[in-house]
Amino acid sequence: MTTLTQKTKAERFRDLHTAPQILVLPNAWDVASAKLFEQAEFQAIGTTSAGIAHSLGYVEPQRISREEMVEMVGRIVKAVSLPVSADMEAGYANTPEGVAETVRAVIAAGAVGINLEDSPGPDGNPLLDVSPQVERLHAAREAADAAGIPFVINARTDVFLFAVGEPHTRLEHAIHRANAYRDAGADCLFVPGVGNSEAIAALVNQIHGPINILANPGVPSAPELQRLGVARVSMGSGPMRATMALTRRIAKELIETGTYRAFTDDTIPYAEANKMFVK
Repeated sequence: MTTLTQKTKAERFRDLHTAPQILVLPNAWDVASAKLFEQAEFQAIGTTSAGIAHSLGYVEPQRISREEMVEMVGRIVKAVSLPVSADMEAGYANTPEGVAETVRAVIAAGAVGINLEDSPGPDGNPLLDVSPQVERLHAAREAADAAGIPFVINARTDVFLFAVGEPHTRLEHAIHRANAYRDAGADCLFVPGVGNSEAIAALVNQIHGPINILANPGVPSAPELQRLGVARVSMGSGPMRATMALTRRIAKELIETGTYRAFTDDTIPYAEANKMFVK
């Protein structure tokens, strides 16, 4: 199989945001999960900052170091042939220059996109003010463009996720932030925490760029999101947390009954698992 260049992967990934078919993006937390998503024939893979942080023993937000997060992103990139977008929380930096350095590190690791969020804010505020976040996104865009690849910046606003402000103000607030981030150079606008079709349709109609929705309980299916005009749906840390839940069921069964069905039924055989990592 021909190895694709990083630029070609970036072009493919960017094009997926304007394709007729919605981009369903699974989020990996290690090489094994990334390989399984690749085997399932997804078109691209994202990473999950929470999944990676928790697997390495950190809480969120931004307790893991930039270096540790980038190191895992690089491992995932090297393990799969698909485009990989890196979830880098708020950029692991307080300044535009620091965010630009994070972008350069992610590109050096081989990724073709990045998530940058506007939370948490300073002094206990849930969000950064719009102006400093716009400056950070400008710096990210300049750093990405200087690298010479069509790097996809997915700008996330957490207005809904953290229930910022009165409920009747959140839609307008999120739209304002998303459009400001689009003007600052973001390619895609990520609004997690929205679940009802009416609000999603309003986001699609009033935000001037491709929209990313987070899959959660109550969120419309991928085909329905496509009908509403959503460009991308991400899984976030959901698959990793589902894996944790399976591990908890295994432990519960062993303690309570001493039986093994939770990890012997429908399990990938050892030889098959081992073969995934043969180069």
